[in-house]
Amino acid sequence: MQIDLTGHHVDITPALREYVDSKLQRLQRHFDHVTDTHVVLSVEKVRHKAEATLQLSGATVHADAVDEDMYAAIDALADKLDRQLMRHKEKASDHRGNGAPRGA
Repeated sequence: MQIDLTGHHVDITPALREYVDSKLQRLQRHFDHVTDTHVVLSVEKVRHKAEATLQLSGATVHADAVDEDMYAAIDALADKLDRQLMRHKEKASDHRGNGAPRGA
């Protein structure tokens, strides 16, 4: 998974980059078809915002989180993305079917 990290009104330090990488690696353990990830970290006065767009094989997932602390915003973003990926994975597996006829 390739992670593209951008900052608006915030410098991307090596510590922030490492933290984002470690949090988003958890997503790859749950759903391994993530091809590209674009993360934007921004600061507006006291609002720290983290948003991400994930390109999946056949879909796009977007989430954002706002908090007073950048690390807390990244944590909330990772949780939201994890829930969305699990929901996407469940929907994809539910539609395949198991070969059994309906109503049997």
